[in-house]
Amino acid sequence: MMHTPEDTTVTEIGPESSSGQNVWFVTGASRGLGRAIVSAALNRGDAVIAGARSTRAVRDAFPHSGNGLLPVELDVRDEAAALAAVEAGLARFGRIDVLVNNAGYGLVGAVEEVSAVQVRELFSTNVDGLLNLTRAVLPAMRRARKGHIVNISSQGGFAAAIGSGVYAATKFAVEGLSEALALELAEMGIRVTVVEPGVFRTEFFSTASIVAADTPIADYDTLINREVALENDGIQPGDPQKAAAAILAIVDAEVPPLRLPLGVDAVARISKKIEAVAIETETWIGLSLSTGFAPEE
Repeated sequence: MMHTPEDTTVTEIGPESSSGQNVWFVTGASRGLGRAIVSAALNRGDAVIAGARSTRAVRDAFPHSGNGLLPVELDVRDEAAALAAVEAGLARFGRIDVLVNNAGYGLVGAVEEVSAVQVRELFSTNVDGLLNLTRAVLPAMRRARKGHIVNISSQGGFAAAIGSGVYAATKFAVEGLSEALALELAEMGIRVTVVEPGVFRTEFFSTASIVAADTPIADYDTLINREVALENDGIQPGDPQKAAAAILAIVDAEVPPLRLPLGVDAVARISKKIEAVAIETETWIGLSLSTGFAPEE
């Protein structure tokens, strides 16, 4: 377990607390959307287990957080680290009500340009990391017969775009996993929501969160804006504090959605794909339905 010296003085929030507080576990908690979610939860009196590669970064981000914050050192790719972080959180607070799988990063480049090593590394963080934390938290949620898993996807997890195919593939995986989890866990009282943010003014467009494909190919130069992150960093239209408030709202909802697009751009992009799929399905419906065995006379 990962206790810090100040942990011993904290009043425990037990599983049957009548205060109405939630206990959150948020990954990627020291910056970006994760930081905004941690801040919103703490500000309303909830407790937060904040996972990040550096506990110092968490403490620096929330210097006046009080006893409701437990920073835990966490590399989501490391299953043992995930289990240890969850164990520390349960030892401190007695339960975990909400898991927010937020940790991840992006990659810009055509599918052909992304090396096998980059593909493995991206899936290791964006997909395997989410699975590591989900598996670590679910036993406690199943025992309690309640909980909420919030998986941070992307508008790109519903509708891919040029130059983000491999990143979108990781988020498509998150969408599929979330759909199945929602069905598997519903009767146990555990809810699942996949959040699909558009472009928000966080550090996601910085070099710390976006990498370039290993092998750029000239044929794609006119299709892909390789400077898109740099050009838009700091002017993104989405407000991360409002995104965090929306996530708190769905956690509080009696019947939360399976999917929650966030931002005008996300709603427009997702709606456009839904319309295109409906049109294409109708156009080819005859061929689609022609593939079964003919009924026996």
